[in-house]
Amino acid sequence: MILTNCAACAAPLAHNAPRCVRCWTRYCDATCQHDHWRRGHKQMCKKIHRGGNAEQYNADKKYKEAVAVAVAKCAEDTKGQTCYICTQALHWKTKEGLVRGCACRGTAGFAHVSCLAEQAKILLAEAEENNLDEKALQERWTRWHACSLCEQDYHGVVACALGWACWKTYVGRPEADQLRGCAMNQLGNGLSETDQHKDALSVRETELAMRRRLGSPEQQILALQNNLANSYEALGRDESAMSLRKGVYSAFLKLYGEEHRSTLLEADNYAMSLLNLERVEEAKSLLLQIMPVARRVLGDNDEITLKMRRNYAQTLYMDDSATLDDLREAVTTIEELERIARRVFGGAHPLVVGIEGELRNSRTVLRAREDGKEVQFVKH
Repeated sequence: MILTNCAACAAPLAHNAPRCVRCWTRYCDATCQHDHWRRGHKQMCKKIHRGGNAEQYNADKKYKEAVAVAVAKCAEDTKGQTCYICTQALHWKTKEGLVRGCACRGTAGFAHVSCLAEQAKILLAEAEENNLDEKALQERWTRWHACSLCEQDYHGVVACALGWACWKTYVGRPEADQLRGCAMNQLGNGLSETDQHKDALSVRETELAMRRRLGSPEQQILALQNNLANSYEALGRDESAMSLRKGVYSAFLKLYGEEHRSTLLEADNYAMSLLNLERVEEAKSLLLQIMPVARRVLGDNDEITLKMRRNYAQTLYMDDSATLDDLREAVTTIEELERIARRVFGGAHPLVVGIEGELRNSRTVLRAREDGKEVQFVKH
């Protein structure tokens, strides 16, 4: 995680907490700083300073660890392949192996994390140098989280490694710098992709506090609250997540109207929170209202539409009063979603994996009902 805790006692820190004058390691107070100095910081202080000071030093270290994990995880899939950017199997400088964490198939999409990061860094630097507009910056920023070939988001360990790559690239910029803030968000997303939810929560709380301190626009604050709700859900804090989701959805509805992509996304997130709390009828009512809008505006192949339809199928088989026809509709719907999602995103994508889990659940519930038995299912 980023350095939001005292290096000596691990207590949460304020954004303006005191720090070592040489390496910028932060502490609660002078007592903690002196204690840490005696316990070994004296020997590390110069090394951390030479590494760009505490936050940069930590980011570089975490990046190398994340790359090693990603390469090891992808080793079987990448065997005998070469990077589509540099055309080498091993990176010429870092000697790292290859990864692939997108929807590419066959021999496409293999790359070094270093090459992906350098590509994104160069594109953003060119945009800044040439004073390109906000739209151009946003388009180039996608290289930090999406494949340039299949245009799908990276997931899992590759997303985490790129999150650290992004953060280490922009961490040295001023707090109010746009790309530094985006990089913090990217890191939080990457940590969540690898189930490091406590660390992701810490990053997201830090980013939200920073954005409020800087007076960021309401839309940005709402998006960060949504990310915070993701972490709450992952940590089992479902009531806190639902409360945030409800407020964010209502705010987006007022800002953009029901057909905006962000509104539809937040509506689906709110429905999922209701499902997590087993408030099935409320979730079903909301989904019946928004699904036709999503299918009309986004199309049947869009990730948001697929998630909505998956969640609606859940409301059918989770309902204790569901009829056999309801359960059969749930199974048929999820079977269709699995085929679409596999074709669009590839079999390894988290959405596909989640839909496969829902398919097992729905089939189990249907068989049990047909046999006159009760069954408990696993949430995905």
